[in-house]
Amino acid sequence: MFDSNAESVLNLTPEPTLDPIADPMPYDIFDLLVVGAGPTGLACAIEAQKVGFRTVVVDKGCLCNSLFHYPAHMTFFTTPELLEIGDIPFPSPNPKPTRDEALQYYRRVAELYRLDLRLYQSVERVTGFDEAFTVHTVDRFGRAGEIRSRKLALSTGYYDLPNHMGIAGEDLSKVHHYYGDPHPYFETDVVVIGGKNSAAIAALELWRSGARVTLIHRDSEIHPHVKYWIKPDIENRIKNGQIKAYFRSQVEEIMPDTVVVRTPEGHEILKNDFVFAMTGYHPDFEFLEGIGVRFEGKDRLPVCAPETLESNVPGVYLAGVIVAGSRTNEIFIENGRFHGRLIASALASNKKIGAS
Repeated sequence: MFDSNAESVLNLTPEPTLDPIADPMPYDIFDLLVVGAGPTGLACAIEAQKVGFRTVVVDKGCLCNSLFHYPAHMTFFTTPELLEIGDIPFPSPNPKPTRDEALQYYRRVAELYRLDLRLYQSVERVTGFDEAFTVHTVDRFGRAGEIRSRKLALSTGYYDLPNHMGIAGEDLSKVHHYYGDPHPYFETDVVVIGGKNSAAIAALELWRSGARVTLIHRDSEIHPHVKYWIKPDIENRIKNGQIKAYFRSQVEEIMPDTVVVRTPEGHEILKNDFVFAMTGYHPDFEFLEGIGVRFEGKDRLPVCAPETLESNVPGVYLAGVIVAGSRTNEIFIENGRFHGRLIASALASNKKIGAS
């Protein structure tokens, strides 16, 4: 998948002043600690490292944990070059790369830049202040740890926290807020809740894999922003009766063998084995507020300087989708990957960073 250009491009980038892999903890404090090892978090660490700062990346899961939990056969809606970070080419034989190709690419980028990754380390809390933060972590075995850093970059994404419907039965084991593989649902009755891309893709793949699919959406039609090659597909399946759809409808209760749906014509009880509630996700506002980040307005936009992405908490920078608060459809890998450059530029202008 990779060609020799990747190595040559890396060789053209500025070398960091220190080698975190040769000696992972040569100092008792880092210049920048990044929370979140997704593409945007990796880009933050890379850009800071390229201008000479000591960086470390902490994540509660694996590298690109959210991307790893995307559907196994997912294809991106964008082209490979728009997913690139660190000036490393993303060669792909496909006009739109797959999830597996992206995971391989980001693994290779992390290797090429020899990033100091602390994976499977959950950040429990942050203490201290600008130039002297302590990040308190817990690993998957419950062991506590601490990492000190002068600055923080928070790139925690939003995919870990689904928007719950708050209805009876939502906690049943047959209800899923993430869609992965359609195979287990062959010859079962499946309800898909939602009308955007994720719901349309899940409904189509489930139907094509032999599930009996019912789509339930609170609006009057499939969302107009569903991708142009998906929208006519799902609409035609509904028109032909291959996928049953209830519009202007909502699920009111989920039971072991049925779901109760409120429709414009009244309540209906549908036979049901599984429910995929593709109702969206949201950032971890509680964690961010615990650090002191303030949010404003109905969209819960964080207070941060647009030219540096430094939040109202001195020394704490924000990156990726959390910059847009609840408006999670505004920032993606394609534009969030540039946040690292803004943060690195801000760090470079701060003469306290790296001072001995």
